[in-house]
Amino acid sequence: MSDIKKLKYFAGGKWLESVTDKYMDVFNPSTGGVIAAAPRCAASEVEAAVGAAKDAYGEWSQTPALKRAQVLYKFRELLNRDLDELTCLVAREHGKVWEEARGDILKVIEPVELACGVPSLMMGESLMDASKGYDTVLYREPLGVFAGIVPFNFPGMIPMGWMAPLCIATGNTLVIKAASMTPMTAMRCAELWQEAGLPGGVLNIVTCGRVEAELLLKHPDIKGVSFVGSTEVGLHIYSTAAANGKRVQALCEAKNHALVMEDAALERSARGIINSGFGCAGERCMALPVVVAQESIADRLVELLAEYARELVVGPAYHKASQLGPLVTASHRDAVTKWIKKGAAEGAKLVLDGRGVTVKGFEKGFYLGPTILDHVTPEMTVGSEEIFGPVVCIKRVRNFEEGLRVMNGNRFANGSVIYTQSGYYSREFARRTHGGMVGINVGIPVPVGLFPFSGHKQSFFGDLHTLGKDGVRFFTDSKCVTSTWFDEDEKRNTKVGTWEGGR
Repeated sequence: MSDIKKLKYFAGGKWLESVTDKYMDVFNPSTGGVIAAAPRCAASEVEAAVGAAKDAYGEWSQTPALKRAQVLYKFRELLNRDLDELTCLVAREHGKVWEEARGDILKVIEPVELACGVPSLMMGESLMDASKGYDTVLYREPLGVFAGIVPFNFPGMIPMGWMAPLCIATGNTLVIKAASMTPMTAMRCAELWQEAGLPGGVLNIVTCGRVEAELLLKHPDIKGVSFVGSTEVGLHIYSTAAANGKRVQALCEAKNHALVMEDAALERSARGIINSGFGCAGERCMALPVVVAQESIADRLVELLAEYARELVVGPAYHKASQLGPLVTASHRDAVTKWIKKGAAEGAKLVLDGRGVTVKGFEKGFYLGPTILDHVTPEMTVGSEEIFGPVVCIKRVRNFEEGLRVMNGNRFANGSVIYTQSGYYSREFARRTHGGMVGINVGIPVPVGLFPFSGHKQSFFGDLHTLGKDGVRFFTDSKCVTSTWFDEDEKRNTKVGTWEGGR
């Protein structure tokens, strides 16, 4: 028990011990052991974090954008300096294998680099003589305090990539409710923000339960909420926070599909599907859990997928030879296992069963091997609901039109993929798919941070997505200033039109 680290919360630039006596276990999924305990912060401590962010907002929002950018430049340097340390931390607390954990941190650096351009990102627009003698200038301004509510699956990228950089760069302050299962990466990044020169209170981190988190949705000092997690919770957050006058972006569940046409480069496509479906142990909203295969090549594709999946090395996250790490907790592994059982009970063919996998020397780890379910039909829940594990379902179709119809019948629409060598089918697919992020022979079609992470349908609630120009707009308000100057004749004018400055 002496190795278990008792975590604190971060408010006003200080690490504070919670008054609570309720702590939540943080596991090392590779071993199954508890490595830390995160406090279930009291409501008063969440209030204190919001208060610290509010107090810091005035000065930070008035700090010139160029000076704010300097803090981000320094933060980027520190992330690169400590890349291996942060990679190991992600692997240890989450279970991502080494390269995936490293990618998590690289996906922090990418949005930070975007946010370093905040002086130009916040530039407005202007028009001289918008109407005769009247000039209009549009400015972009920060709003105030934002809240970020974070899932467990990307402990670096989501809080410190999707949320913090643009929020902070544009002059706002932020309270992050870190995922209690994987809070340590965000906390370590908070220390790097401090080292980079970020003033106290600009970034605050708490871990808490659902009741305390609810305060962030209704708090009068919170101007906006960014959330990533389940659709059920996301819809609640969207409706509650919006009803309390806040802007919201809620990024939710997915069940991404890939349509594999008979003209696809089959071996290469299968490799891409393996990477997309089993990477990060399937614990990502841009995983590829469903393959829609044209009947003429379906048997061969399934053979290849099973062959390549069996080659994956299941092992502890921080061993660089491992290709498939554990799931985040035993309870989550058990939930995914139940889905496999349910899929078989619904009538799917269990081509590859990952249940019961153990790793020598790490028998208590939360491992689950790659699993493939074939002949999944539209009415089977295993093929329509998010499983969030290393499970790939195969749906068979006759042709492109049937495949597109099956894919678009899904209530989620984060990403969608087509594997084909046909320019015609590629264009038709890009035009007609419901997916917000589309891959043409790209299994994980997440755009770089210059573009928004643009889920559709029940994968997203809100108007402005994270990252890209959407992200800048989410964290800023526009202000239009119209001005005119009176010449000698106008000074003596006694009549002013109803629409002053109108055409």
